[in-house]
Amino acid sequence: MEKERKTLVEKLEDYGYIKTEKVRNAMLKVPREEFIPPENRQHAYKDQPLPIGEGQTISAPHMVAMICETLELQEGMKILEIGAGFGYNAAVVAELIGPEGHLFTTERIESLAQMAEENLKRTGYDNVTVLHIDGTKGFKEEAPFDRIYATASAPKVPEPLKDQLKIGGRLLTPIGPQAYLQELVCIIRKDQHKFRSHKLGGVAFVPMIGKHGWPED
Repeated sequence: MEKERKTLVEKLEDYGYIKTEKVRNAMLKVPREEFIPPENRQHAYKDQPLPIGEGQTISAPHMVAMICETLELQEGMKILEIGAGFGYNAAVVAELIGPEGHLFTTERIESLAQMAEENLKRTGYDNVTVLHIDGTKGFKEEAPFDRIYATASAPKVPEPLKDQLKIGGRLLTPIGPQAYLQELVCIIRKDQHKFRSHKLGGVAFVPMIGKHGWPED
């Protein structure tokens, strides 16, 4: 499916979602079909979210590219991801931070955490650790992080995520109502108590369930 992957990446460049060569190369390397349930693999290189079970989805490729470009990822960084899904976004980030960097990704649904771990191991991403925990609490044991991003939407930015961000670090998360359009917000930590935020436009993500997100009901 390499030809389809290349065609998709070229389209994302044309539309302006991919802006840098390093993001382009990362998305060319990661086999998205390996992070999708077998019944949907024929749709791997359509620019759309796809169901992965448990009411969750794998993000559309243009959104993965947008996340990576906005975070301005560098080799050697320590990253926290909220919402592993099947591990695709984590794999692209893992390419960008290289073997000297490390990504910790949280997933509250055990079956998905197991699948993400299997997918990432099978495709050779040894610089990713999958955690079956409530991601809205962050992961204090490895804080502070250079970058934090979420693949699910919360009613407001979870305070633990802000607390666990390095000074100068970036946090990217969708904020807004569960079932409606949300706003993608990028937060930069200026110092111990000061944060600067800006909005990047409307998005639609599944809800972030947890202590500092939406209640499970």
